[in-house]
Amino acid sequence: MANGDELITLKNIASHCKEYGFIYPSSEIYDGLSATYDYGPNGSELKNNIKDYWWKAMVRMNENIVGIDAAIFMHPTTWKASGHVDAFNDPLIDNKDSKKRYRADVLIEDQIAKIQGKIDKEVSKAAKRFGDAFDQEQFLNTNERVLKYQSQISEIEEKLKASMGSGNLKAMKDLIDELEIADPVSGSRNWTDVRQFNLMFSTELGSVADESGKIYLRPETAQGIFVNYLNVQKTSRMKLPFGIAQIGKAFRNEIIARQFIFRMREFEQMEMQFFIQPGSEKEWYEHWKEKRMRWHKALGLGDDRYRFHDHLNLAHYANAACDIEFNFPMGFKELEGIHSRTNFDLGSHEKFSGKKLQYFDNNTNESYVPYVLETSIGLDRMFLAVMSAAYQEEKLEDGSERTVLKIPPVLAPNKVAVLPLVDKDGLPEKALKIMDDIKFDFNAIYEAKDSIGKRYRRQDAIGTPYCVTIDNETMEDDSVTIRDRDTMQQERVSIAELKDRLRDKTDLNKLLRSI
Repeated sequence: MANGDELITLKNIASHCKEYGFIYPSSEIYDGLSATYDYGPNGSELKNNIKDYWWKAMVRMNENIVGIDAAIFMHPTTWKASGHVDAFNDPLIDNKDSKKRYRADVLIEDQIAKIQGKIDKEVSKAAKRFGDAFDQEQFLNTNERVLKYQSQISEIEEKLKASMGSGNLKAMKDLIDELEIADPVSGSRNWTDVRQFNLMFSTELGSVADESGKIYLRPETAQGIFVNYLNVQKTSRMKLPFGIAQIGKAFRNEIIARQFIFRMREFEQMEMQFFIQPGSEKEWYEHWKEKRMRWHKALGLGDDRYRFHDHLNLAHYANAACDIEFNFPMGFKELEGIHSRTNFDLGSHEKFSGKKLQYFDNNTNESYVPYVLETSIGLDRMFLAVMSAAYQEEKLEDGSERTVLKIPPVLAPNKVAVLPLVDKDGLPEKALKIMDDIKFDFNAIYEAKDSIGKRYRRQDAIGTPYCVTIDNETMEDDSVTIRDRDTMQQERVSIAELKDRLRDKTDLNKLLRSI
């Protein structure tokens, strides 16, 4: 958020991402391709750092979790067994006047969010009125207006859950009409019927374009884990409970792909499937909810930006599911899903493949198909969450302004910028010598063009947490100035202690130890 009352929008962030080499529209010289993006030099570094943080926290820090990298193309029966061929659909509705297409369930959820906003407004007003004496819990349980709004939300949620659970598309359309939901673009309520649309991309394997050669681009990475469950369990000598982690691309033919990189047709997932004994899923579900929230909050983006949201309509494979939602510029939206998938996936693959996928438990002396707890986070959404929290437009004490990305130092694309004060007097040579030494330990950037003030602003804009300035005093006593991005404070340190100072502030292992 900017200083003052101005809100940061996705447009602000997207524009900044393009200008400073984080994200470009894909195929832009050909006018782009809808809902596809390319990560630039700074974006790819940030993305890799997020992957590294997730992978080390998930795999290296857990002796019973290992990683794989499965193929994008899979045998087509995989998607029949997983339910994607028959059930991977979105309920879509068109507005006849604006010609815009929407997910019907999202329209209804947005209506719920508007009512929740009214509750939040009532709470805010009451908090100001009563000050320190305000009891929020009592207010929520007794205020007539709030209770009315809460009753409306409960009624809408029940109807939505019933229509989604039974696949009753007419009931969903009736609910949209009943709530008088208008097209966000035109304000029109002239809707078509709701209909289902399958989200998988299909292509042909080999040279013959017929039904027998039809395969799919994977719509999720989880199935690559499930079909390799037995291979991993045997070759890694794993005993329950154990997990398999993976980072990889997935593809969904989203009709309503919008909101920058929040919803794309080609995206990347970081998933972990945790195999457990049947009957222990409730315990592990709570365990991973707590552990994953701790991972997020450790970055320091702001605890109030996160919340849990229980699913109203459970997927066909789940007996419990929730999202970790993040407060993006467009409001609270799903960042990570945590699902108790039961034994649906392995059981279904066992049935369709004819291969036994059971686990023999020495403790109980029985064989069974394991249950699964899933944690699944969108890498692109995590990227957007970091950028949303980091992007700030500040007015400084001297009246000037700066745009700064306060990216957590462990994730920042460049950890340090090495800057000679002027491009002469032997300062560039001294700066390059320092650069050559620290680049083995830190992702560093060297820059000599423009005034030192302009270079500081440029490093602020790309999120570099520390700038090291080499000046004439450096030539005399081997000391440099370290400037902190967030506070803009500067201090003098010796070159000999420079790496230790930077390591203390940017070390990923230090963050991992704190989780």
